[in-house]
Amino acid sequence: MQKHYRNKKREQINNTITVPRSFKWGFFNFYVYKMNNCKLNYSKKVVIVLSKIIENLDIHAKGIWVPIVWAVLLLIMVLFMPKEKMNGLQIYCTYGVISAITWIANSVFAIYLDWVDFGRGESTGIGELLTYALIPSSLAIWFLNKLHRDKRMKRTLLFALLSLFIEWTCHISGFMEYKGWNLLYSIPVYIIIYYFFLPFHYRLIKDISGS
Repeated sequence: MQKHYRNKKREQINNTITVPRSFKWGFFNFYVYKMNNCKLNYSKKVVIVLSKIIENLDIHAKGIWVPIVWAVLLLIMVLFMPKEKMNGLQIYCTYGVISAITWIANSVFAIYLDWVDFGRGESTGIGELLTYALIPSSLAIWFLNKLHRDKRMKRTLLFALLSLFIEWTCHISGFMEYKGWNLLYSIPVYIIIYYFFLPFHYRLIKDISGS
């Protein structure tokens, strides 16, 4: 009897403390609003981050297509050329060494001395990255892969002319701006690199086995 009375009393209390329908829907609408607002804020943050990345890549720089085309062509050349004197590990090592040296050169000539600018010149974009990381390294690998003692000077002049032509196309397209540098200054630099430095680099890595 007491148990039945308690159950009946509990039902009466539950009926008197019912949540109004309007409150339920108000809470639901508020929850949906907050969720949509969070999604909107997250979307805005994603858009801001992506816009910042695109801005830093400097993909709208004048003449940026030139280093991209050269980088792709030279990379394809390295991937599909017959490996005569360079194996996979030597190519891997050369990419790392030459890229590091060219980035140091970029820091000295483009930043500290301010002799040359790439793209907008305010940040390191994708074009400048390819110019210093892929193009010189791919040229070095292509040069070393066919390096022979009796044709050393001939190949040095050939690759120096090719490097000058690539630099000239970057300059004439507007991507590369000379400030204290000149195309003629690059001639002795390329000759020293191809005739002296790269053969010395090859002597250091020639014993690296690809197996």
